[in-house]
Amino acid sequence: MGWRNLADDLGVDRLGELTQLDRIADPVRAAVQRAAKPPAVKDFLHGTWVGHPLHPALAQLTVGAWVGAAVLDLLRPGRDGSAAASTALVATGVASAVPTAAAGLVDWAELHEDQQRIGLVHAAINVGALTLYSASLVARLRGRHQVGRQIAYAGVALGGVGAMIGGHLSFRWAAGVNHNEHVFHVLDGGWHDIGRFDELDDGKPSRREIGEVALVALRRRDRVDVLVDRCSHLSGPLHEGAVSTVNGVTCLVCPWHDSAFAVDDGSVQRGPATAPQPRFEVRVLGGVVQVRGPLRAGG
Repeated sequence: MGWRNLADDLGVDRLGELTQLDRIADPVRAAVQRAAKPPAVKDFLHGTWVGHPLHPALAQLTVGAWVGAAVLDLLRPGRDGSAAASTALVATGVASAVPTAAAGLVDWAELHEDQQRIGLVHAAINVGALTLYSASLVARLRGRHQVGRQIAYAGVALGGVGAMIGGHLSFRWAAGVNHNEHVFHVLDGGWHDIGRFDELDDGKPSRREIGEVALVALRRRDRVDVLVDRCSHLSGPLHEGAVSTVNGVTCLVCPWHDSAFAVDDGSVQRGPATAPQPRFEVRVLGGVVQVRGPLRAGG
């Protein structure tokens, strides 16, 4: 008999079908997007500067502090200064939950609707865990450590459920992952024809293909730049996006969530994307555009 799938047993995927959640998600998304409108704030919280989403990294601090407190509470309840240590860990988790939630909300606001429904449940459960840990902290600071421990046990259990749903959203529903990593493993790295140079309109993105891999080519006078067409954020079609100058760099802008990629090297100039677009080496032989790659950023 095979392993049972807990996420399927709990019906986590069905959360994405609950359109009733949109009544909550829509105003929350609008509020988050207004609050994080400045590009510097938005990109910082997305983790564009890190190269991957910031939220999971911050969550390690929150969850680690709370789990550490639970272990101390379980093994050494109130002994040899462990009460003070576990109180400090609970406080650390509560304090770090604020930036963790901020980064998570900014990422969540740029997901597809079905992903947002699951993410909303994930967030609601985590708010419940934070509420319990805040109550635990208050009890501990008032000297009621036994009550604080009991509340924290409920908090760590609820937080575990929230973490499971968050992991499911990332790894089953591909929220926050690089949607182009597979490209490096399906192309042979040789030269491929993608069409004639004179077929490319100057300054206008054009979709091309190598097998099942979609590319976007941008001609700028005598130069052609070629990137993978599907946005690394959520697979938006870059060939349908605009050509714009961002941070002084010519970029292709995703039509879905406004991520901007430098056309000459695929680097991220504006989020929510955190992973660069794979790019290709380009040459023109006999009027035919050929590409080789893909190449990673800086390659």
